[in-house]
Amino acid sequence: MKLSNFRILLVFSITAIFIQSCSYDNEELNTESLDSETIDDTTKGPNESDATIDLITDWNSLWVELDQHAFGMRPNATARALAYIHLAAYETAVYDMRGYRSIENRLDGLQINPRERERNINLDLALNTCYAIVIDHFMNNIDPSIDSKIGLLQSEYEDQLSKGLRRRDIRNSIEWGTHVAEQVIAYSQTDTEAETQILEPQPLDYEPPVGPGLWSYSAEPERGLFPYWGKVRTFVISSEETSSIPPSIDYSTDLDSNYYAEMNEVYTVSTEAASQNNEDLWIAEFWSDDVEGLMVSPPGRQIAIANQLIDQYNLDYDKSLAMLLKLGFSLNDAAVSSWADKYEYLVMRPSVYIQEFINPDYQTNLFKFIFWPNPTFPGYPSGHSTFASAAAGIFIDEFGNDTNFTDRTHEGRTEFLGQPRQFDSFTEMAEENAFSRIPLGVHIRIDCTEGYRLGYEISDAVNRYRLRN
Repeated sequence: MKLSNFRILLVFSITAIFIQSCSYDNEELNTESLDSETIDDTTKGPNESDATIDLITDWNSLWVELDQHAFGMRPNATARALAYIHLAAYETAVYDMRGYRSIENRLDGLQINPRERERNINLDLALNTCYAIVIDHFMNNIDPSIDSKIGLLQSEYEDQLSKGLRRRDIRNSIEWGTHVAEQVIAYSQTDTEAETQILEPQPLDYEPPVGPGLWSYSAEPERGLFPYWGKVRTFVISSEETSSIPPSIDYSTDLDSNYYAEMNEVYTVSTEAASQNNEDLWIAEFWSDDVEGLMVSPPGRQIAIANQLIDQYNLDYDKSLAMLLKLGFSLNDAAVSSWADKYEYLVMRPSVYIQEFINPDYQTNLFKFIFWPNPTFPGYPSGHSTFASAAAGIFIDEFGNDTNFTDRTHEGRTEFLGQPRQFDSFTEMAEENAFSRIPLGVHIRIDCTEGYRLGYEISDAVNRYRLRN
């Protein structure tokens, strides 16, 4: 997608290190700021788990910040980015992860050559290089003042990690991280469907069919977002393999119909939430994650949660990388299947129905944050709900369902109700996330129920995907 200035500098850095290593045979070690007793003949060992965990969570934290300020990506391109970023990190480290195996030969077209990995590399330095390159590549449309933090974090870690290492080991570590990153990027570019759609997320050639109860758009900025995303590459389970269940109730304007009842539920719950400023409004805004520049994306929210769980459960670096890989795959495949179904069933958003048949002055609780009252794509199944259970299934597999977790993703924010919320189980957290779309006013109940079901189907498939020997 892009080649940033810091990546160009990285190439020069590697070249300079190589020249220095050849020119100064008697000055092999990088001894800057070191006492003589700290210098030995080995690289920093790959089992320095605490330091590696810090590096992983620091890069994840920066990614979450970038995600908040990335425009035109959410949620589909964001979910895709996570799959490739964490694939690259996993493959960079897998040869140091006891009991785990590379999945390179299970992904047709991915070509990572293990012979490129020299014996004495520093894992943290290789991971740092890899994260910097893939995050820079996959995260687009970010203000330069924020995007520049990628290079700053990469340089900070490179300076810190290079101390006490032989120059050839520094070079080898950087080259290994670079090799894996570039091979994963090359693999991603063979998915021409995704590459094309990211460049034109609201294609002018897509016009939805017209009919009673069908989703449509009323102005150009509301055009369908990623209408062809169901064709994008999946990693574990495709949209053809997931079960696709049509809406359980038919469109109707009859006041006694189940359809009217679901629309009226949205109207009642969301208007009461706004007028009473009650817990439903807190839940709606806490999980919204709809607004670029203000909140993280729905898939990105799950990375923020994963970072907190890694810290809370004191997870080792190898388990963390494996969990993040599975989480990335699950979120990516959730985006593909849910979007395939969205544009198959074309269920309308509730505000359109409510304004026509219940209250012409109705506005969603999202409207105060963005000009358009709804996300610009069909409602069924809910993407939020799908992402919620696609992530929860991964967390349950790793930690068990029972937990004492407080999500602090939005702690300290004052622009919306983001105060931390505590959960006793991951199913409770996922269910609250899924059905938060009703008090927000942007989904009816069947949207959330089906998304919640679909996400677990996807995470179940990902949890069966073996990473261990």
